[in-house]
Amino acid sequence: MRLRIAVLVPALLACALLPPRTSPTPPPAPVISVPTPTTEPLQETLAPSATAPSSAASLPDPSGYAWVTVVEGLRIPLDVQNAGDGRLFVVEQSGVIRVFDPAASDTEVFLDIGDRVGDQGNEQGLLGLAFHPDFDSNGFFYVNYTDNRGDTVIARFTATPAGGAADPGSEYIILTYGQPYANHNGGGLAFGPDRMLYIGAGDGGSAGDPEGRAQNPDTVLGKLLRIDVDGADPYAVPADNPYVSGGGRPEIWALGLRNPWRFAFDRQTGDLYIADVGQNQWEEVNVLPAGTPGGQNLGWDYREGFEPYEGTAPPGLTDPVAVYSHAEGCSVTGGVVVRDPSLPEWSGVYLYGDFCTGRVWGLVRSADGGWQNEALFDIDRQITSFGVGADGAVYLVDRSGSVSRLSPTE
Repeated sequence: MRLRIAVLVPALLACALLPPRTSPTPPPAPVISVPTPTTEPLQETLAPSATAPSSAASLPDPSGYAWVTVVEGLRIPLDVQNAGDGRLFVVEQSGVIRVFDPAASDTEVFLDIGDRVGDQGNEQGLLGLAFHPDFDSNGFFYVNYTDNRGDTVIARFTATPAGGAADPGSEYIILTYGQPYANHNGGGLAFGPDRMLYIGAGDGGSAGDPEGRAQNPDTVLGKLLRIDVDGADPYAVPADNPYVSGGGRPEIWALGLRNPWRFAFDRQTGDLYIADVGQNQWEEVNVLPAGTPGGQNLGWDYREGFEPYEGTAPPGLTDPVAVYSHAEGCSVTGGVVVRDPSLPEWSGVYLYGDFCTGRVWGLVRSADGGWQNEALFDIDRQITSFGVGADGAVYLVDRSGSVSRLSPTE
């Protein structure tokens, strides 16, 4: 039965979060190096989304659907990704990536870097995975982890695209940056439709962003970063990043984030959805339509959700499209936009959840340009991530050790 949530803000209620080096590897990149900006024109980005949605502007009745387990027995899984074929890859916090066929139940180790991954804290460990758009030819994939000192490492590994395990010794360090506390490490990675690599960085931790990092453009913490991993070694700065000419770290694409626990691009429109974990009261979901320029300020810690938190907010903050209070959950887990051809009635719906309650919301743009947001499922799982298969199938990751697929019950 569909659970209905009261309207608390101009947008309907929404959400809150979680609690290698061998030859020919060059030396690790320095802590946030400043590469030369990309001088060649970037691939053209998608045009801004139209006000009207690209599919039915309503939420489906969830009563005929369920989350069906496709694999279990995993150890603290935090992410699930695809490499453009039929396989799924599950990230375990301890530093292992497992690969499996969703039609089967057995998993195999794809990569094990547990020797260099520090997971002593609840929010540390191997946190994110992204496959290069040309993985089928170059075998490159990228991970986001905290090392044994607790600092963030963005690294590239190489695998044989046709199958088999990746070599832990193929690690090539792309980027590193310090973490002053054990929490709020972000961890998400994704290639955008512009083929740039986007990186979600939390504000560095503690509570209330005590050093004001999220609003400080001179640090990458509390930001969404955007780099070109094909433009130079270890990376280039895209020429249209907002601080490429000065005034802040050139890698920054957006600022004002507390702990972005999962962000995702709509594979059809290119719109970017970012879930940001709240402090004491509010969880939020932000949407940057395709074509939105860099430099958007998502508000933390001037505000939490729509509510003032600290200081006087400047004009021009980008509002979230949905929030929910801690009366409804405690920690948002960002999701994905459904584009599964076998679920046409779900097309265009962004699904996201709450780590503490197991509640899953659906968010969709209305024909008038507003947003509908409604709790659709109440499941007994600690939701750490959502993902999609190459075929568009939608998956949900449970911290206790399983991955499930959204499926019709008949």
